[in-house]
Amino acid sequence: MKLFLNAAFAAALAASAVMLPAAAQELKIGYVSYERIMRDSAPAKAASKKLEAEFTKRDRELQELGVKLKAAAERFEKDGPVLSEADRARRQRELTELDRDLQRRQREFREDLNQRRNEELQGVVERAGKVIRQIAEQEKFDLILQEAVHASPRVDITERVLRALEAPK
Repeated sequence: MKLFLNAAFAAALAASAVMLPAAAQELKIGYVSYERIMRDSAPAKAASKKLEAEFTKRDRELQELGVKLKAAAERFEKDGPVLSEADRARRQRELTELDRDLQRRQREFREDLNQRRNEELQGVVERAGKVIRQIAEQEKFDLILQEAVHASPRVDITERVLRALEAPK
């Protein structure tokens, strides 16, 4: 009886091993590089240009304020020894206030830029997700991965997604 069970188990194992490659061949897997989509897609490039146009003026103003602060600090260093104690203290206070204002404005700029970048990129992610789902449904993919240690070019559908994102909405 034990011999019969071992033989039956071995036969079942052999049969499942033979059927496993057939089942695996039916599974259709794809891979998408979100890094490339966020870098190379038309919507991502458009979002980047939009952000650049929106924030260039503020960035330039901050750079000019930094130059102004540096020039004022150099003037203070040069004039410091000949200034009266009251003038030296006043100019030191002015420099400190200017530096504090610059740091506050730089922090606000970074926060605003990061928030807008996240908003713009969220739109790109949503649009890419729709395109990927459409491709998956049309081509009957069982699984599409967006992160992998290695993906064969055979399963990489990133180019198809990029082409689909080039098309107008």
